Amino acid sequence: MAKAIDMHVHLPTPGFLDGAIKLYAAAAERFFRNSVPRREMDEVARLYEELDITGVLLAWDAETATGLPRLSNDEVADIVKAYPGRFIGFASVDPWKGEWAIKEMERAIIELGLSGAKFHPGLQAFYPNDTKFYPLYEKICALGVPALFHTGTNALGAGEPGGMGVKMDYTRPIYLDIVAADFPELTIIGAHPAWPWHEEMLAIIGHKSNVFMDLSGWSPKYIPRAIMDEARTRLQDRILFGSDYPFITPQRWLADFDALEGFSSEVRQKILHDNAARILKLGEPS
Repeated sequence: MAKAIDMHVHLPTPGFLDGAIKLYAAAAERFFRNSVPRREMDEVARLYEELDITGVLLAWDAETATGLPRLSNDEVADIVKAYPGRFIGFASVDPWKGEWAIKEMERAIIELGLSGAKFHPGLQAFYPNDTKFYPLYEKICALGVPALFHTGTNALGAGEPGGMGVKMDYTRPIYLDIVAADFPELTIIGAHPAWPWHEEMLAIIGHKSNVFMDLSGWSPKYIPRAIMDEARTRLQDRILFGSDYPFITPQRWLADFDALEGFSSEVRQKILHDNAARILKLGEPS
């Protein structure tokens, strides 16, 4: 058993950085104040093995809104198969692709063996609670896998005129509250601390047991105190470790988390591993 599960890992490859998010990558690097080198996945696998971490790799498809090529589910699945036990894959489909998106999600989970769904409403330019996308959620429910949605502010386009057209209203967590109510059997993960709507997100998590939050994209020492107070107490079973690699490395995230006071060893274990293992059904018979 790995000591931690990183719920939010992007591929540091040219296919992602110079393809799927090509127009936005430079802005993201400035936002994180971090130059992101391109790496082969063999190097990433060695890093996660040395750290004894299982990484959840995220595919990407925002073709309709951005015109950029997708990072395919097949590519992510091939990496997962190449490094057994090191990575888990989440599929991505562009929700605007309608029936194709539904069929592709089914193929990605059943045939490719991926373990969840990933959406970025800001870059995909859709409101999660728009009922035209409900048939896609129905399929995800039938497949029995969780769905991860980007929430809160956005590094992609940050600091640029008009935010490069990216509209943050799409990523307000309150829209996920509606989805969670309409699909109580769907496990929903709000990716990132959801700032500036983090208290809205905490209220949703406290109200609906099928909603979780990953802490990716922020160093733990900068995450709003309201979130960390809930993470160490009332919502300790609903908060997940995520780095947002390669923009934030797991080494940095874990070191900053280790330096925080007030977290018992039991709570740390839940956030770093056990909560994610429960969502991903690790250790359960297939």
